[in-house]
Parts: sequence; structure tokens; C-alpha cells
Amino acid sequence: MEATEKCATTLPSAARGGPVSHAVSRVARLHRNAAGRLLRGLGLHPGQELVMMRLWEGGPARQSDLIRLLDLDPSTVTKMLQRLEQAGHVRRAADPADRRAVLVEATEESGALLEQVERAWEELEAQTLAGLDVGERRQLLVLLGRVESNLCPESTGR
Repeated sequence: MEATEKCATTLPSAARGGPVSHAVSRVARLHRNAAGRLLRGLGLHPGQELVMMRLWEGGPARQSDLIRLLDLDPSTVTKMLQRLEQAGHVRRAADPADRRAVLVEATEESGALLEQVERAWEELEAQTLAGLDVGERRQLLVLLGRVESNLCPESTGR
């Protein structure tokens, strides 16, 4: 059985009013699962690489800012950071400017992980876009950007 046959599903009757939403939900789940398989080899869980990307790119950040930027539940981010800290990828300390806030930064040791995450995301991108030509890839990116814009106000409560 081919992967497309194994993954294909018929549209449930309750989803007839939202076939695109149903497809987006399925694709998001499959994409996260594929990312999880790639990240597992690096000792990461899905989502942790996004925290690390923010820290590598932007430098130290308050935990509260990471929660807001990633639009995740505070307890989820706390658990992620605990695991990343135990693995030696991040360091957490009181913010010198505000001792009540927690400052999070990537450790020097996490620099080796950066290259591995970049390779994993390149592999995920290749797997995700296999069979699409350059024009289709550009079109998909534009369309997903529009969908994201449509959903962003809802997810942030604006």
C-alpha cells in the first residue's frame, strides 16, 4: 500500500461544511508527525526546535515573551524549557532587569544542534514539497500565508 493510500481519508459527514479545514488539519498532523520523526534523532520533541530557533536568532528572551511569540500555553513552554535545560540546550536565570522575570538563552553547546535542526528542516521541506514544481511551491507559500493571516487574529484574541 502506498503512503498516499494509507493516509487518504474520506471526508466525514460532519466535515462536509469544511473540507479545506479538514484537509489542513490532516496535513498539519502529518507534518508534525514527520517533523517529530526527524527531530527524535536529535533528542528533540516537536515544538522544541521552534523555541531554539527563536533563541538562536534573537538571543536571550524572557520566558513570557517566548510564550507570547510561540502562542503556546505557559505550562507547555515551561515543560519544553525544563527538558531543553536538562539536555543542556538552554539556560534559565532571573532577568537582571526584573528579578521576577525568567530570562532564557541558548547555551554555546546548542550551537552544534543548530546545524542538525537546519538539516532536519531541509529534509522536512523536501519531503513536504516532493512532486511540486517551483511555481506550485511559490503558490502554496502565498496561499498558506493568506490562510495564516486569516487565522492569526483568532488565535491571538485580536
